[in-house]
Amino acid sequence: MPIVVNLDVMMARRKMSLTELSEKVGITMANLSILKTGKAKAVRLETLEAICRVLNCQPGDILEFVEE
Repeated sequence: MPIVVNLDVMMARRKMSLTELSEKVGITMANLSILKTGKAKAVRLETLEAICRVLNCQPGDILEFVEE
């Protein structure tokens, strides 16, 4: 898939665990894990906004387009 999810990179930079991010964003760890591993087919803008707010980053810090 040409969209790469760099959520794990941003979490590492902020020294935040999956559990902590899940609690602060308000989504399950399972759904967050699916997003983090790049297995998600879609992400709601509301969820992306919440993640960016908690991690203090921009959507482009998390999502990256890579040509195959």
